Amino acid sequence: MAGRKAIIIKSKEEIDRIRVASKIVGYILKLLDDVIQPGITTKDIEGVAEDVIKKEGATSAFKNYKGYPAILCASINNEVVHGIPSKKKVLRDGDIISVDIGVVYNGFIGDAAKTYPVGKVVERTNRLLMVTEEALYKGIEMAKENNRVSDISHSIQSYVERRGYSVVRAFVGHGVGKDLHEEPQVPNYGLPNKGPRLKNGMVLAIEPMVNEGRYDVVVLKDGWTAVTKDNSLSAHFEHTVAIMNGKAEILTKYD
Repeated sequence: MAGRKAIIIKSKEEIDRIRVASKIVGYILKLLDDVIQPGITTKDIEGVAEDVIKKEGATSAFKNYKGYPAILCASINNEVVHGIPSKKKVLRDGDIISVDIGVVYNGFIGDAAKTYPVGKVVERTNRLLMVTEEALYKGIEMAKENNRVSDISHSIQSYVERRGYSVVRAFVGHGVGKDLHEEPQVPNYGLPNKGPRLKNGMVLAIEPMVNEGRYDVVVLKDGWTAVTKDNSLSAHFEHTVAIMNGKAEILTKYD
């Protein structure tokens, strides 16, 4: 497509730097397992992440990116992505919350997201989270040398739709490195065997966003928060991966 930038192949040293930033992200997402509970605000969640980022000598990849006002995105229930943390947003038992965070360390970025149940959620909600996370891993399995970008996309879409859900089309995964959003774009839908061929040294943020209902989204008046048009629940899982020795290594592991 005209005007698109080239895909940047990273050296082993550059991937090592991305790995350090990614481990900070993974640590924060793991820490939030014990933090997220009924009664806390999305601003409280941001505060926990901010403390870790400062302690590690890193900075937020999100804050002030294209004017975004916070260091992470905290999206509740029908909010798909880009929910802005607020003291007014209090988590309640049965909610779900998607936390998306990017960190810059030594000039390179790690980016990941996870959707958490708040307190006790119904089985139907648990299933949405489980399918979305499984879809992420189905996509990662296809991120290997000589496959094409859309092999990742098709794997995610097929897995999700066979289970009765829809994949969001308005937002996509992406390359990541010195910049938060690099080429190639990695949609979560599409036909297989399309788009750029995957090569060793490519670093990708793969991030399915899955809706219980239709895939249509609407952006609220704040200019950032995207919600499902039909008010259905939405889940979001993301890892930064590097293609090395022919297959994907997950850099943002949080377990």
